[in-house]
Formats: sequence, structure tokens, C-alpha cells
Amino acid sequence: MKYWNKLSSAQQDLIITEALRQNVNYQDGGSLGVPASVLDDKVFYGQASFLKDSPWLRLYVQNPNHIGCHTLGDSEPFFKGTQALETEVIRLLSEDLLAAAADSTDGYIAAGGTEANLQAIWIYRNYFQKEYGADCAQIAVISSADAHYSMVKGAGIFGLTYYSVPVDFQTRLIDESALEKMIEKASEAGIRYFIVVANMATTMFGSIDDPGVYTRRLQAAGLPFKLHVDAAFGGFIYPMTASQSQLDFSNPDISSITLDAHKMLQAPYGTGVFLVRKNLMGYVYTEQAAYVNGMDLTLSGSRSGANAVAVWMILKTYGYYGWQEKIKMLLDRTNWLCQELTRRQIRFYRHPDMNIVTINSEDLDPRTAEKYYLVPDQHTGPADWFKIVVMDHVDRPRLLQFLSDIDR
Repeated sequence: MKYWNKLSSAQQDLIITEALRQNVNYQDGGSLGVPASVLDDKVFYGQASFLKDSPWLRLYVQNPNHIGCHTLGDSEPFFKGTQALETEVIRLLSEDLLAAAADSTDGYIAAGGTEANLQAIWIYRNYFQKEYGADCAQIAVISSADAHYSMVKGAGIFGLTYYSVPVDFQTRLIDESALEKMIEKASEAGIRYFIVVANMATTMFGSIDDPGVYTRRLQAAGLPFKLHVDAAFGGFIYPMTASQSQLDFSNPDISSITLDAHKMLQAPYGTGVFLVRKNLMGYVYTEQAAYVNGMDLTLSGSRSGANAVAVWMILKTYGYYGWQEKIKMLLDRTNWLCQELTRRQIRFYRHPDMNIVTINSEDLDPRTAEKYYLVPDQHTGPADWFKIVVMDHVDRPRLLQFLSDIDR
């Protein structure tokens, strides 16, 4: 697959209609053992005339359950039509966006980036336990101080130690000397195995990690590791804007990647993506789920098939080059904003390949930040930074209004 194609609304409608035809039809009376049905017709009227013009709403009413991982093994046959569209999405994102070899990854549409990050930590904890006989006390999660809070959450849930590596205040780059000392300290404390999380655009700053900062030191120390990339924000942007990347599957050290379709892709909330190299998902196989056809390998179990197909629809509406054009437009708008801030001598951080601009709080009236719903780096004390995310609705007229308030 290189690169994914664009489909018209009519073409998408035909494909989704056929996928639903292949799914179980509760109304025909043939399904007696599945503990599910369409959305309750007394509440969500399934015969509304407008549904004929909205394939996604028809799909939502039909309520397919995508439990399992459809890129390997068997899956529940009741929803095979829409499962096939999810499988196509996983392959498309792995190969066309993130440089994986053909048919070299597994994955699924998760409930968000947090779940996808937890899925990675769960897999690698089990991997170290099974392959090395590791105890939880010997395994640590390590990431930068700018990493998403789900890393702390994941370490706590799975009984692991967490290490947060300091970053430079201005450049947001990982402090390499602090990292080296932290690895030495962890080794002295009995840590033998590392789950490394590198960021493809941090939530607050849009900063990009160099994964080699971690891998070079761990390899030199002879410490086994697994490397996960949190691309929840940057995954649909950075691969389109960076001239070259060390944060995709072309890097042999990277085992898995998280994306969030409900951010830049504007899918419904509760739509993350987990992608992982083949032969790793099996480390979280839940044998006790014997009544599920195939293997239950995901943290969430039952999942929304409608959200999975929503991702397919968005990607197919744009096609690869259409999505590239949209990102270019957002980056051009971000460049213009940065030029205007520089002209006003307002200090900010911005990675040149990203659409997040984070302004130094000393240069911005807090009332202006509040008026435009700028997000602070912390709510528990005085903020050091406020961020702007340049998305579709953040157009030049809105930004000009913001700048005019700054000028007052």
C-alpha cells in the first residue's frame, strides 16, 4: 500500500453498506446468542429518513462490536464486514504514514491515546517477564518530563517504576547528562529492563524526541529495552512535514506507536490507534476469554466498530495527498503566527514541523489567555506557558483578533 487513495462520498457509502451487509443482521432473527443488538429503537430511532444519507450514522445505529485484534488470527464473524475496514486502516497507517514494511504490524482502534500507551506498557511488561523471567521490580518506564501523564498512570497500573527525564526549559530537549545519571541510578536500584517512551510531539509543546538519546545509552550499558512512540498528537502531522524521521517503523529499535484520531484527524472522541510490530500482541493474550472467537488481546475488550470506520472515512475522504495539503495549510498558518509573535518580541516555543505554539507566560496577559481558552502547562500553580493549537477553526481572522488584544 503506497499511498492510500481518495474515495468520494458515494463510493464510501457503497463500501460501508456492503460491510454492514456482511455483519450480523439482528432484525432477520438469525442471531440468538450474541449479547448485543442495534441501538435501542425506542431511544435511537433507526428508521429516520436522514439515515439513508449518512453511512456513518447507519453504522452507529447498527452498533458493531470490534472486540479482539483483527490483523491476526480469527475474530468474531458477526462483524466481519466492518472489521475488514478497521484492518485496512491499521495497514494504511502503518505502511503509508509510518513506513512499516508490508504486513509487518498488528494493531487496533483503541478508546484513545491513553489506552494505546497503556497497551504498549502492558505488552512490554509481559514480554520482559516471559522472555527474561523479570520481576516487576526490575522493569521501569522511562520518558521525558514533557511526556503525557499516561506513562505515570501505566507504570502505576502495571506495578512498574517510573523515571521522568528533565528537559531544557527553552528548547524542550532531553537533558542527556541527567538521563545518563538516571540510568545509572536505576541500575543501582535493581532495574534491568526498560520500557522507553519517545514523544512524536508532546501534548503541551509539540516537541519531538530523538529516540537515539535513549537507545545509545541503554545499548552501551547492555540493558534490554523496548521502545514505544507516543505520537498521539503528532502522528497525523509530523510524518507529513518532517524531511526524515527516526520515530517511525523504519527505525528498527521502535516496536510500537500510538496515534490519536480524535485530535488532528477530528474523529469522534474515544478514537485512538495502537500499532505494533508482528509477534508482540500475543504477550497479552487472555486465555480465559474462551467464549470470544479468536484472541482477546486488547486492554478494552469490546470496542466501537463505528469509531473504527470513522477513521477509515476521514482518511478516504482526503487521500494521502489531500491530507498532506491540509497539514501544509495548517503549518503555513502556524508559520505566520510565529512571525507575528516574533515581530512583537513575544517569546514562545515551537517545533518547526508542528502546529503548536507555546507562549512564555511572562509575555502574555493571563486575561487574554483565559479569553481565548489557551491551555496552561499547569492548573495547580502559576503557569509558565500557554499553548495555541492551530487547527481548522483557528483561522487568520481569529488569530488577528488574538494579536490585536495582545497589542492593546
